Amino acid sequence: MKPESNFAPLCQSFFAKRLIAQRRASPHTVAAYAQTFRLLVRYAQQRLGTPPSKLSLAQLDAPFLAGFLDQLEGQRTNTARSRNARLAAMRSFYHYASLEAPEHSALIQRVLAIPYKRVSRPLVGYLTREEINAILAGVDQSTRLGRRNHMILLLAVQTGLRLSEITTLRRRDVALGTGAHVRCEGKGRKERCTPLTKPVVAAVQAWMQELGGDDDQPLFPSSSGRRLSADAVQHLVRKHATAACASCASLKTKRVTPHVLRHTAAMELLQAGVDRAMIAIWLGHESLDTTQIYLDANLALKQAILAKTQPVASQPGKYKPDDQLLNFLKKL
Repeated sequence: MKPESNFAPLCQSFFAKRLIAQRRASPHTVAAYAQTFRLLVRYAQQRLGTPPSKLSLAQLDAPFLAGFLDQLEGQRTNTARSRNARLAAMRSFYHYASLEAPEHSALIQRVLAIPYKRVSRPLVGYLTREEINAILAGVDQSTRLGRRNHMILLLAVQTGLRLSEITTLRRRDVALGTGAHVRCEGKGRKERCTPLTKPVVAAVQAWMQELGGDDDQPLFPSSSGRRLSADAVQHLVRKHATAACASCASLKTKRVTPHVLRHTAAMELLQAGVDRAMIAIWLGHESLDTTQIYLDANLALKQAILAKTQPVASQPGKYKPDDQLLNFLKKL
């Protein structure tokens, strides 16, 4: 008996009804999920010889999806983290399918039982104050482009805004009066306000006067006046960090990205004695567990803790070589 071609309508309704209409998922989430399913249906077409529009949910069972995930890691050389992201997209779809196609509940439960892979979590990278100053000092502010780049770097280091939050800032999102701050919409469409220091307020004020335009204009426009892309910000951060290596040798061993600037802002707060819960609020973290990574990476804090402990009294031993005959016998 030919299986029912029910995957395509389920997939379309998952994106249109569940993700976009009900959950109001961000365009980034929708695009990431769509890429997962493009890869999946192409894999299914190669393995099963079935066009994507003719696929059945019964064909996409747990063993088949496990093979797809193995192919992502083996042939496409995806990391375990990327593999887990693809699995999360598929799990979301199968949760939806459990409501729309309950006759496949046994198959769906086996798919949902596919485990995530454990991944290593390296220490977060961040910059020291000397490295921050070297990068900022290396920006040529004699040009409009240089002044814009300097303003982006300065704001990122002080506020800890995410890359997407920086690129979407508009003039009206900045308040420079009493209680100067920037307002942004972060993950989960949660709005938050981040205060600005006096030096940053002065720099933003000068930049906005030079920028002109109306309140809906991007705070950091491209050369064409449009919103600056994420790639452009990543490029300018990398360019100025590389240029600063000449005056600060420690930057040669670090990979500087916009997210490293966010980590740097968090570490500055932590080293200043700010409570972990306040840092989570500042950065817009959903959970305190996310902020834990900064405690793990803060070596200065651990050294301060070590200084409060009583060292163990112990003398190192001295090496004594074996007797010549014993040494000879050991080598036999």
